[in-house]
Amino acid sequence: MSGIDDALVRTTLTLDDDVAALLRQRAEKSGVSFKEMVNRALRAGLSREMAPHDVPVPKTISHSFGFRPGVDLDKLNQLADELEAEAAADSLARTR
Repeated sequence: MSGIDDALVRTTLTLDDDVAALLRQRAEKSGVSFKEMVNRALRAGLSREMAPHDVPVPKTISHSFGFRPGVDLDKLNQLADELEAEAAADSLARTR
């Protein structure tokens, strides 16, 4: 296939029954061969896959958590770690 754009490639393709039925229905409705409908479907799917996707930018919704002034929100993970370490130490002390 190298260098030849219009080469025909013969291959065996296993389709799920529902997919084959849909392709046959569409081919009959469009008046084209099954082979042509398979090629159209593959081209359409591949072109959509290759097209840039417009992904909406997530919207950030602010929320007031009611923290009191003086609470450093950047250190909440540190506080959680300290509380967890303290609880683990208490648990170890009780088992001895």
